[in-house]
Amino acid sequence: MRTLNGIDEIESLIGTELGSSEWVTMDQDAINTFADVTDDHQWIHVDEARAAEGPYGATIVHGFFTLALIPKFSSEIFAIEGVSMKINYGLNKVRFLQPVVVGSRLRGRVEVGDVIRGQKGTQLILNHTIEIEGEQRPACIAEVVTLLIE
Repeated sequence: MRTLNGIDEIESLIGTELGSSEWVTMDQDAINTFADVTDDHQWIHVDEARAAEGPYGATIVHGFFTLALIPKFSSEIFAIEGVSMKINYGLNKVRFLQPVVVGSRLRGRVEVGDVIRGQKGTQLILNHTIEIEGEQRPACIAEVVTLLIE
């Protein structure tokens, strides 16, 4: 876990990788729970028998479930001190590059992309890569924007 102390330090780290999270196994129970919460019960995610005959040979994790792991991974990689508030400001870019088959292990990597100071706060842009263990291509890349208030 890396602690970032204030906006000046974060700004000095533009282009720097902050680290990687622990691996997490994506099991069918978690996939089913996400399907229930989001009401996304597409067969490729929840119908194990049909998915076994499908293009991936098993169910796959929802893309938005993969994306939703970013806060978990981030909390294992870094903490920000020296600001009064951090607000999820949005996403500039998200791409799902490869399906995640049930039973796969994922982890996150984070790089400081940019720091944009403004009157209402500072936009911190972090480049997240969600890797699949044993695979060359990541599952997801996302440019996440956090508004930092001093």
